[in-house]
Amino acid sequence: MAQFFIHRPIFAWVIALVIMLAGILTLTKMPVAQYPTIAPPTVTISATYPGASAETVENTVTQIIEQQMNGLDGLRYISSNSAGNGQASINLNFEQGIDPDIAQVQVQNKLQSATALLPEDVQRQGVRVTKSGASFMQVVAFYSPDGSLSASDIKDYVNSNISEPLSRVAGVGEVTVFGGSYAMRIWLDPAKLTSFNLTPSDVAAAIRSQNAQVAVGQLGGAPAVQGQILNATVNAQSMLQTPEQFRNIFLKNTADGAQVRLSDVARVELGSDNYQFDSKFNGNPAGGVAIKLATGANALDTAAAVEKRLSELRNNYPSGLKDKLAYDTTPFIKLSIESVVHTLI
Repeated sequence: MAQFFIHRPIFAWVIALVIMLAGILTLTKMPVAQYPTIAPPTVTISATYPGASAETVENTVTQIIEQQMNGLDGLRYISSNSAGNGQASINLNFEQGIDPDIAQVQVQNKLQSATALLPEDVQRQGVRVTKSGASFMQVVAFYSPDGSLSASDIKDYVNSNISEPLSRVAGVGEVTVFGGSYAMRIWLDPAKLTSFNLTPSDVAAAIRSQNAQVAVGQLGGAPAVQGQILNATVNAQSMLQTPEQFRNIFLKNTADGAQVRLSDVARVELGSDNYQFDSKFNGNPAGGVAIKLATGANALDTAAAVEKRLSELRNNYPSGLKDKLAYDTTPFIKLSIESVVHTLI
């Protein structure tokens, strides 16, 4: 073979040039990420069972979902974690070469049969199915340098106005928010509940029944009588909005005819629905957004798209809110690509 190319140098040069051109064209199409996709595709199922212990989550959520995941194409093994804060995480690892999009669709189809068997509180919270890298690409910190916004204000704004737009950016696999939205916190007093012969389930049932949007119907709807000119929708009850409205929720009547309301057995205040994270940035109360790269996406293009989306969102920030990259892996990726280019040259 060596003698063949030695006697035909022009042919050898042509082959070498073709290989070089093919390599240059391929280089521009290669995915760019902090780490190569050596690990097999992984799909993660996340669920929340508020107030449940790790054993309860394992028996009523994790095992139920795992039992329905049999028969998936290319599934290697399942690993799961049930935490004491009510969080359940099931990781499904597939064979190398399996399309992550197809794997995610199959997992979602299998999950449909398991959803009906999950506790009502879990179904109300929702079960998420995501496919993304294992590590964070970026972490964006949102903070108030002048202290005009509290940690709850920042985290609620991030959940309501930042997380969803960022999750729709091309190349973003998953967005994790460090903090929760505003929620009505009801702190029950066990002694007062006992004195009125009430249980937490009684209070929960009263809140569900009285904090509901009820549509009664319409006035003048079809089929209407001749000459009817008014058509109006009637709402008999709306969702409660303020702590005072929640305090007035009726629980029961006592033996002497007195009314027991929620304020008699609990402290009601507006707080956060999640106290698992206490995030700060340079000592200031803050909220954080962690961004994971989608499988096969270009990290540099994704980072640029995230920055572009943030620049658009900054126009609507409330007064006193700032954002800054607290963690970023793209500089390492840029330096790595630069080293590859130097080596090729």
